Amino acid sequence: MQEDLFQKSGQNLLPFQGEVRYYPDFIRWEKASELYRRLEKEIEWKQEPIRLFGKTILQPRLTALYGDPEKSYSYSGITMNPIPWNNTLREIKFQIEKLSMESFTHVLLNFYRDGKDSMGWHRDNEASLGRNPTIASISLGETRNFQLRHYEDKKIKLNIPLNSGSLLIMGGESQHFWEHQIPKSKKVSKGRINLTFRKLI
Repeated sequence: MQEDLFQKSGQNLLPFQGEVRYYPDFIRWEKASELYRRLEKEIEWKQEPIRLFGKTILQPRLTALYGDPEKSYSYSGITMNPIPWNNTLREIKFQIEKLSMESFTHVLLNFYRDGKDSMGWHRDNEASLGRNPTIASISLGETRNFQLRHYEDKKIKLNIPLNSGSLLIMGGESQHFWEHQIPKSKKVSKGRINLTFRKLI
């Protein structure tokens, strides 16, 4: 993947207690569109059941886990075994690692098929991610709102429209003090693919 297709500036969007760095044009638009089409076809998407408030329902999105074969990943009662890295994911991983100076062992992919698909409020604070994990999130396809709110003072909120080709990196203490979600949207009729790179320990 050519280096000039990637942008390397970023700023911290959190006012305190953590870091969320945003690179709105990390992947150029044409390349992002190509990656969306490729991943929509290449990835082995599944709709996993999840247990919420004592009930088992299907997640309102499609998911997949790729990565190093040694470790599975568990969250919200789901255990996912990784599929081996493919060349497309390796390309993206390489560029993110070069920018962030971090190494990643897995990528959790989410496919929001339209505005009815969503992700509720949560923190990525599983023990398998370590105390202060770095999570790098690539967005491809339709723009969706990414919302953050302080875990203790829920009146403190941020809304970040994540456009196609953008990179958002959460690090420091952000998973202790901030939770995030992708809400439903009646205005969105097309799909978004989100890749969240993480390191399992």
